[in-house]
Parts: sequence; C-alpha cells; structure tokens
Amino acid sequence: MMSVVAIVGRPNVGKSTLFNRIFGQRRAIVEDIPGVTRDRNYARVTRFEVPFTLVDTGGFEPVSEDRLLVQMREQSQLAVEEADVILFVMDAQQGLTPSDQEVAELLRRSGKQVLFVVNKVDGERQEAAVGEFFGLGVDQLFPVSAEHGRGVGDLMDELLTRLPPAATGQDTAEQEVRLAVIGRPNVGKSSLVNRLVGSERVVANPTAGTTRDSIDTPFVYNRQRYVLIDTAGIRRKGKVSQRLEKYSVIQALKAMDRAHVVLVVIDAETGITDQDLTVAGYAFERGRAVILVVNKWDCIAKDNSTLNQYRQKVLDAFKFLNFAPVLFVSALTGQRVAKIMAEVEAVAAEFNRQVPTAALNKALEEAVLAHQPPMVQGRRLKLFYITQTAVRPPSFVVFTNRSETVHFSYQRYLVNHLRATFGFVGTPIRLEFKERERR
Repeated sequence: MMSVVAIVGRPNVGKSTLFNRIFGQRRAIVEDIPGVTRDRNYARVTRFEVPFTLVDTGGFEPVSEDRLLVQMREQSQLAVEEADVILFVMDAQQGLTPSDQEVAELLRRSGKQVLFVVNKVDGERQEAAVGEFFGLGVDQLFPVSAEHGRGVGDLMDELLTRLPPAATGQDTAEQEVRLAVIGRPNVGKSSLVNRLVGSERVVANPTAGTTRDSIDTPFVYNRQRYVLIDTAGIRRKGKVSQRLEKYSVIQALKAMDRAHVVLVVIDAETGITDQDLTVAGYAFERGRAVILVVNKWDCIAKDNSTLNQYRQKVLDAFKFLNFAPVLFVSALTGQRVAKIMAEVEAVAAEFNRQVPTAALNKALEEAVLAHQPPMVQGRRLKLFYITQTAVRPPSFVVFTNRSETVHFSYQRYLVNHLRATFGFVGTPIRLEFKERERR
C-alpha cells in the first residue's frame, strides 16, 4: 500500500507548482480513454525509489469565514488526516504570516510528520528572508523554487527517508482474492459488506463518514479464500462538511493498492456523479477487475423498462469500463446481493486467466484478416505474433515491424477482439507493442 503525501498551505503559495514539479510533469486535464472524469488533485508518483500518492489541496486559511475558503480549509484538514507525511508550503516573498503560524500549530497538533517548505526562493533577497520562518520554532526548513526546481532535490531526499518502503508481493499472492468495496460516502458500502459476509462485521450508519478506517474481513466462498476490504467514504475528526467528498478518493486508492477485484458502489437514488467516475477511473488505471454495483435499487419506482434504461445510463457514463458487469441490488433488503459473489468469483477467474500462445496467435490472425492495420506513410503495419506476459490483469505483447505507428483505435479493436474470443469479463486488458528483433 502506497504512502500518502499531502501538500498544504495558504492559497497562492505555489502548492500546485510544487505538485507538478514532484510529479515530474504538468498534470493533464484530459485522458485518451473516453469517459474518464479526473480530479487532478491526485498523482501516483513512481519515479523515485519509494512510490507514493501525492495530494494537492486548494488552500488553507484557518481564520477566514468566507464560504469558499472555509470549504478549502475543510478539504485540507481531510487531506491532513489521510496523509503519512505533510509538505507545509509557505511563501518567501510574502514572509511569515499569522495564517502560516496558525496552520503550523494545527499541523503540530495533528501528530503527523511535517516538512516545512519555503517556496519562491528565486534569488539572494528571498534567501535572506528564509530565516524569518524559523520563528515557527522548527529545526529545519527547506527553501525551494518550485517553478525552477531549485532545492527540490534536497526536499525529496528528506521526504523519501520519511516514507516506509512500499509493500511488495501483495499482488502475486495466489491463495486469496482481495475484494475492495469503494464509493462515495453514504452509498451503503458498509451495509453491503454486512450482507456479503452475513453478519454485522462493520458499523453501518446513515451518517456519511461513519467508517473511519479500511477494515479487512476474511471469509470463504465456494472453498475460495477472500479478504473483503471496506473503505471509508470520508475519514473525519470533528465536524467536517458532508459536501466535501473528494478526499474519499484517498481511502479508495489505499484499498485499491491491495485489491484484485473492486466493487464500485453507486447510489441508485442520487445517480452517477463525477466522484463515482473518479474512483472507478483510478481502479481502471491500476488495472483492477471491476464490478459496478447499483445499490438502493429498492428505492426506485420501476416498470418493465426501468432496469434496462438505468443499465444503459450506467454504461454510457462508464464508457471506459464497458467490460464491467453491472448489478442492481439493495443492501437494505438483500435483493440480488447473493449474485455479487458469484460475479466476483467469475471476474476473479478472468483476472487470473492464462491463454495458450497458439490460441492467441490464431485470434490475432483472425483479427488481422477481418480488419487489416491501416497504412502509415505508404507502408503496411505488420503484426507478427502475440504472447501473454502476465495476469492480474491479463497483459499481452504484440510483436510488429513498426510499434510506434499502431494507432489507438486499432489497439482498441484488438482488445475488443480478444474479449470477443476469450471473454475477460470484468477485467482490463493491457496490450503492448514491440518491434521484433531483426536478424
């Protein structure tokens, strides 16, 4: 499970610039995958020896009564709760402010590891001003210029020493299937967990944010060992606005780092939201098998066409998960909940499926005969053979004469053909193209 590093500080001190600098590039707003809504406040940073999840925040004004600033402050507090290490960013050009002192005191009370970063140190004048920040009573400051990269290397060296080594070997365990239940606050995740395991294993409460930690529940289904991971919609201490749901993503990310199969729970009453798409998008990015579970189906007025119409609405919204099964259940009444584990069992088998090389190459030949790759600069792209390189998720390499010319649409065609031939229901497919070595 990856550690979480949160960047906090007052508005306009350069938090997002530092976020991009640590991530290594400007965060894109759009994706090649259609239908994936992104909240660009999260990044999975893997370019250092210890990978971690980096979280940007909107701004921390501890004394403001402005409604927007109050909401931003609450979001920052939620990020602080979830973080393993906090980067507290201040502005050298503005100097130490009363707000900085307030934030520093709040962070001390949190008991979390905090690195004090003085940003916008672009020259000698700003360097001379750094000493003022020792007035916070800290032993070490990290003067940086996030815009130009100055001092960021020293900051990262220290940060990486504060992070525990990433857990290894979890995704290769063969004896159990780990199942994560994720979704927005108050969609009925805990009630669904209780139905699945047949007992009041976790606290279910109609108040959003009841679940405070991920809870693992081992159980057996059809002689197969499972570990069910219930996640918090929002972890919160004290009164935090229930409108602020974005940091539920952090808990979902932590759960998905350990999971094989992910149940994305959707509230049938409130419908599909950007938050649902965000957490499902991260499951897709992590290569997890996915089942979409529409809960509270008992609350919907129905006729003969309601289910099919709602199913189509779900498929239209989650276009990037067109391979995922969609189930309609009621955790409250138990309606159709029994179908979930049967679907999980089938999806887990597909997630671990190994296809013989001969069968793969027959399917590749059929795909090419049915639809030739397009010509590129007057030359025909040739696909020589395909082999499977991994499971969880199923991953394949296609050897070709010009790997860089394979268009995204043709890749998608080949993935769809593999699905039509072999199934792979509920699981993403990873397809890589390599050039065949010339003799």
